[in-house]
Amino acid sequence: MAINGLNGSNGTNGHGEIGFDLRGVSPAAVTPFTPEGAIDFDAIDRIGKFFLGVPNMKSILVLGHAGEGTALTQEEKVQLIKAFVKAVEGRIPIIAGITSEGSYVAGIEAKAAKDAGASAGLVYPSHGWLRFGYQKGAPQQRYQDIWNASHLPLILFQYPQATKATLDLQTQLDILSQPYVFALKNGVRDMTRWDTEVPILRKRCPGKPILTCHDEYLIHTSWTCDGYLVGYGQIVPEAMQELLDACLAKDVDKAYEVHNRLMPLTKVVYHRPSHMEGTIALKHGLISRGILSHATVRGPLLPLPKGAHDDVHAAMQAAGVV
Repeated sequence: MAINGLNGSNGTNGHGEIGFDLRGVSPAAVTPFTPEGAIDFDAIDRIGKFFLGVPNMKSILVLGHAGEGTALTQEEKVQLIKAFVKAVEGRIPIIAGITSEGSYVAGIEAKAAKDAGASAGLVYPSHGWLRFGYQKGAPQQRYQDIWNASHLPLILFQYPQATKATLDLQTQLDILSQPYVFALKNGVRDMTRWDTEVPILRKRCPGKPILTCHDEYLIHTSWTCDGYLVGYGQIVPEAMQELLDACLAKDVDKAYEVHNRLMPLTKVVYHRPSHMEGTIALKHGLISRGILSHATVRGPLLPLPKGAHDDVHAAMQAAGVV
């Protein structure tokens, strides 16, 4: 089924443009597992039906950090994409995280994702770059190789300043200016870089949405982004839309009212020893909403400490969503 005008043949919409509207809230979905550790397709259907009930949801990211994408086999990734497409009845675009290390295999992964029904790919850096950095020109070539192999519309992913995989401004401009890259997910987590680079990116690449993924401190980036691509969006999508609307309207009082209401939940989900623990906490949030029945994860993730679910549930209550 075509989504937002995508015809599925070359990644363009009915107007010859690549991609679809991302100005709004897009959740990064978890991957639910059975207690034995297999993909829980019944739970995916429940998650999808929940998302269908949320107004104005722009897309759903699967196989990202929140979705434990690197913990799944290639066959499972295809099955999961197909399951989410089916669960949302083809009515919400599915973005697939493209996480393979080498560009050649990432191209194969992107092609398989498109064939499974994904409408776009979020390209992760080659993970060796996190420690060792990248050669000049290598990120640009990675995106080109993935597009050539798949013709899947792509989203640029900016990694945190604290890593060696973070992209300098010129590299971002080079990639975002390509016609097959239609949006930027900016997770730089350095507000000096955000404040100085985002205006330049917006001026030099007009019409391409800049999405924030700063779940743990959203409000700063919300004033100047076009939308959210966040794990947080799956447990409190209503509040995410409230916050984004208030910030885009420059309604400071309303924005901080939502921000302050969410702060207890933000703390128990994201202000944890490891940011990766947020994935597990999100599953506990979905338990509170009656969508999941347990928070099974795959290694190297481990269950949260005893009492964590009670903390998440209490914060969900304080946020007014359960």
